[in-house]
Amino acid sequence: MRRGLVHVLAWLLSTGAAVTLSWWGVHTVMAGTAYDPPRALPITAADATRQAAKAPPPPVTTRPAPSPKRPRTSPSADAPAPAPSTTTAAGSGTSPAPAAPASSAATGQVKAYDTGGGRAVFDLGPADATLVSATPGTGWSMQVWKTSTWIRVEFSRSTDRVTVFCAWNDGPPTVQVINY
Repeated sequence: MRRGLVHVLAWLLSTGAAVTLSWWGVHTVMAGTAYDPPRALPITAADATRQAAKAPPPPVTTRPAPSPKRPRTSPSADAPAPAPSTTTAAGSGTSPAPAAPASSAATGQVKAYDTGGGRAVFDLGPADATLVSATPGTGWSMQVWKTSTWIRVEFSRSTDRVTVFCAWNDGPPTVQVINY
């Protein structure tokens, strides 16, 4: 009986140690992966106040119902030309497709640039720009640099890099998407 009890205790101790070691190893590996909360750019009170002061009240308009007999026009006729794109020799990058302006503010137009690494949204004014949001895609990380004449958003995953570069120096802002 005593011998059986010793075997059971030895089995419990070794099983407990193995489970603890396994849990610790899995927890260490998974700590920096998919279970992290999504990252978003902070919005300061000063930014929110400045944006609210610049934005005019939205106009009240009504749209007529579309006629089923009228042919639909292509959305690409109204969309701006895509931003220049550079890809690697292997062609691993994807070409961005700028979305139509989401809204129009007193400072300019809000435009979104979807890339293979994530999405960057800019408020493009006549002589400057501001970053509205930047969201990395699943499995991608993001870094943002800002100066008085340009904004750079870089999405990275392993050795892949996608940069959305918005610059304005002596004119209106231009946006380029570069895939490395």
